[in-house]
Amino acid sequence: MKTMIEEPIEIPAPDGRADGFLYRPQEERRFPGVIYLADIGGIRESNRGMARRLSAQGFAVLMPNTFYRTGRPPVMPFPFIPGDERSIKRLSELRAPLTPEAVDRDASTYVDFLAGHSAAGPGPFGTVGFCFAGALAMRTAATRPDRIAAMASFHGGGLYKEGDPASPHLLLPRIRARLYFGHAADDRSMPREAIVKLEEALAAWGGRYESETYDGAHHGWTVPDSPAYNEPQAERAYRKLTELLSQTLR
Repeated sequence: MKTMIEEPIEIPAPDGRADGFLYRPQEERRFPGVIYLADIGGIRESNRGMARRLSAQGFAVLMPNTFYRTGRPPVMPFPFIPGDERSIKRLSELRAPLTPEAVDRDASTYVDFLAGHSAAGPGPFGTVGFCFAGALAMRTAATRPDRIAAMASFHGGGLYKEGDPASPHLLLPRIRARLYFGHAADDRSMPREAIVKLEEALAAWGGRYESETYDGAHHGWTVPDSPAYNEPQAERAYRKLTELLSQTLR
């Protein structure tokens, strides 16, 4: 197995300093860059392991703390319980500062930071988002089409919101990246009707994309510490991600 470097980083951001990690193989060369946007649970050992594994395939992987305005990891300092008042309150605290305008500013900041790091090559970057961060990955691709050539979303929530002027699907005309969407078969944040509407918007967009629903998968199936973790389908998702990045960034 390759020896990996995990570098704690601090990014001067529009509204403070974003902490996080940058992963790269321990080799004296530069690697295609990937911006890894963690799920609503924020940075923790499970997604650090996922980012480390992805980097071992030959990528410089930047995992910023998207919740830097609210606090440092662990951003969910107690077990998340759906419907629990304390959990609902914490989710609201984490989401509130992430307005579309704030996310756009952050996205450009992360791209510029990675571009200026000695581990990242001069070529195009990729971005991947999980859970609510699927929408953040889309905004990153739309905000910096000059650098983002590949975008993936896994069990992304709220990617199509009927009648909402901030719906992520409305960003498609600004995106030039190749896109991949992996949907859960059972996901209240992205029900079947929304998946169909998103796929109609993708077809009208006319860019290169793939959108798949994973049989038997529930929201959060890719993340090892999730109650919904589905190892066979998570491995399939990992293969799709590495194929997308390898075919697009190299």
